[in-house]
Amino acid sequence: MAEDPMVAPMNAPRARVSRRCFLIAMCASGAVFGFPRASGAAMNPGALDGLPVAAAGARFEPTIWYWIDASGAVNVKVIRAEMGQHIGTAIARILADELGANWDDVHVEHVDSDAKWGMMVTGGSTSVWESWPVYREAGAAGRVALARKAAEIWGIDPASVTVENGVVSGGGRSAGFGELVAGGIETTYTEEELDALPLRPRSEMRLIGKDLPALDIAPKTTGQAIYGIDARVEGMVHAVPILPPTRYGCAITAIDESGAAGIGGYRRTLRLDDASGTVPGWAMVIADTHWAALRAAERIKVSWSTGEAVNIGEAELQAENRRLIEDPAAGALLDTGDDAVDPVFAAAADTLEADYTTQTVLHFQMEPSNALAFRNADGIWEIHTGCQWQSLCLPWIQTALGVGDGEVVMRTYLLGGGFGRRLNGDYAVPAALASKMLDDRPVKMVLTRPADTHFDSVRSPSMARMRMAFDAEKKVTAMDAAVVAGWPTKPLVPAFMPPGVNGVPYDPFSTSGIDHWYEVGAQRARTIPNELAEATFRPGWLRAVGPGWINFSIESFMDEAARHIGVDPVRFRLDHLTAEGRNAGSAPNAVGGAARQAAVLRRVAEISGHGTADLPADTAIGVATTFGQMRAMPTWVGTAARVHVDRKTGAVELGKLWLVVDCGTVIDPDGARAQIEGAALWGVSMALREGTRFVGGRVADSNLDTYTPLRMEDTPEVEIELVDSAEAPVGLGEPGVTAVAPAIANAIFAAVGVRVRHLPITAEAIRDALGA
Repeated sequence: MAEDPMVAPMNAPRARVSRRCFLIAMCASGAVFGFPRASGAAMNPGALDGLPVAAAGARFEPTIWYWIDASGAVNVKVIRAEMGQHIGTAIARILADELGANWDDVHVEHVDSDAKWGMMVTGGSTSVWESWPVYREAGAAGRVALARKAAEIWGIDPASVTVENGVVSGGGRSAGFGELVAGGIETTYTEEELDALPLRPRSEMRLIGKDLPALDIAPKTTGQAIYGIDARVEGMVHAVPILPPTRYGCAITAIDESGAAGIGGYRRTLRLDDASGTVPGWAMVIADTHWAALRAAERIKVSWSTGEAVNIGEAELQAENRRLIEDPAAGALLDTGDDAVDPVFAAAADTLEADYTTQTVLHFQMEPSNALAFRNADGIWEIHTGCQWQSLCLPWIQTALGVGDGEVVMRTYLLGGGFGRRLNGDYAVPAALASKMLDDRPVKMVLTRPADTHFDSVRSPSMARMRMAFDAEKKVTAMDAAVVAGWPTKPLVPAFMPPGVNGVPYDPFSTSGIDHWYEVGAQRARTIPNELAEATFRPGWLRAVGPGWINFSIESFMDEAARHIGVDPVRFRLDHLTAEGRNAGSAPNAVGGAARQAAVLRRVAEISGHGTADLPADTAIGVATTFGQMRAMPTWVGTAARVHVDRKTGAVELGKLWLVVDCGTVIDPDGARAQIEGAALWGVSMALREGTRFVGGRVADSNLDTYTPLRMEDTPEVEIELVDSAEAPVGLGEPGVTAVAPAIANAIFAAVGVRVRHLPITAEAIRDALGA
């Protein structure tokens, strides 16, 4: 398998950031060595519980990732976006445990953008995985420095000193962190010394895996937490955009402002000229208040010239998917270790083939996209917004504004929902452009819900074709899989696309899942971009990305294959999760390989009663298992779903979900369960409720009156079991999504004999199939 770009560009450089001038601070008189602190992160409204505090007296900064002050406070710097997952708590816990801090003294600071942080991104379920080695090393640096300082003062061997719960002890004496910092600490490490820092054995960890209060609960529950939509600065004006008919190919031909002439507070309507190509054809209504801008936008008439996108709908996009998948020369081939697929199929005693499709899916995060932009007194452009990928968005903003590196800073805010939408921070560009056109005056733009929906970076409609070959004894001898969709990575960050074995670059985020851990004999995996989709809209990374729909096809097909040859679906999977060859796994992240996937499948079948439970008529339990997001960072998931199907209406009632998850070391048990539960319910929503379609180059549904995600009354019982493991911690934000849809589809087949191969699964589709 080609190296996963999420591992190389996103992991390695960031892990090395603190090694450049990784000096222990010089605090003898309160002076601190290190990078100057950015202005206070906008999401942190003062010294609230768990959020950053001003340093008291001397400050000791072992690394750029945190500081300790003379009061003993530990302030942890976090580059990840907070969007409800308590990522600051998880990362702070890693550092505090390795450091030996008192949890009550720990605070979190979500920092603004700066080159010193390396790649700033929160996506791909990689935050804890990538932070684990970085923050453990940072904590060890501080612990060793504190121990050495105490040993020097007390005249004892540093090896006899312990650091626990914010206290350094040895030789019958003890001192708090604050006392030692107040006395001044001056230490430096070489690269070699940093590599040799002793890390605590797991047996000595006191915070990892324990239930502790999240550090940001208080401001979130009291309303003091600040989201992007809350941003305000003196003198700002408000902006509401008027969007063109389609994302691409439109240009404004006329603007008639006469209808807004009598609206109090209305100022003007701007025609944006965007060198970055992010918002072609946008008009921006400017007013003194948001409501005035909204009223004016309703009355202003804008005319556009349009392109070919206005002729594209869901049917055309799916027809292109089918055309591409039927072209054997299309797309990139992954390295699956065997290219002898065609001769095996030609010699097969039996074959099975099935196609699976999904509709367009919206992000629909609760906080509409927004941004506040202006140039400050120092000549630096400030962008105030919630963002999942600052390092991706900064170059777009710079290009749009015509400025260079270091001339734009993104201020950090809480995100009222991300789900991958705010990886693509395109919504910051129009606010910046409007500010520039108004002589750098602060402009705050908030999209209406319909505008936000039409500007969404949706999950593309997709298609997957699965083929399997069997010999005369019904043994699997080959598998051929092909997937096609619009790719987000190609237009947004092509550098993250590795070449396939045929030399064609591919989007790994739209491909993960096809490179499964089953032993199937000769194997081919092909991934194809739908360029018609990419020319019609900007595809996005939506929670779970490719695995959210590819695993639907893989795990539905495994169920079909098992039934095709008359084998129990769980037994069939276990027989092919052999953990041999390329599926054996490897250190540090995939130790155990397919054996761990087999273990979660076996366990979820057991706790759900799959195959043994006494169930009512038209009710059944279906199973599915996945490895979450990436082979390089597998989170092993076993899922079972109990459904009842109403044969008259086709309606599906989902009674319960079971999930068994092996994510390696669990950092924050409560946070882990919340992540898994939220992901699973998102999976339910996409399986049974969510799906829009393109009509005339734009999505048909623009609000929650017609787009109907899962409602509370339809939420099933969810039972989650976390595997106790000492392996490396991996991702949790998305893996819970990936096995839900196929588990439901497999349960529907077991209940009433109807095989559904399209998402979302509608009552009409089941009713029609039952009547066929």
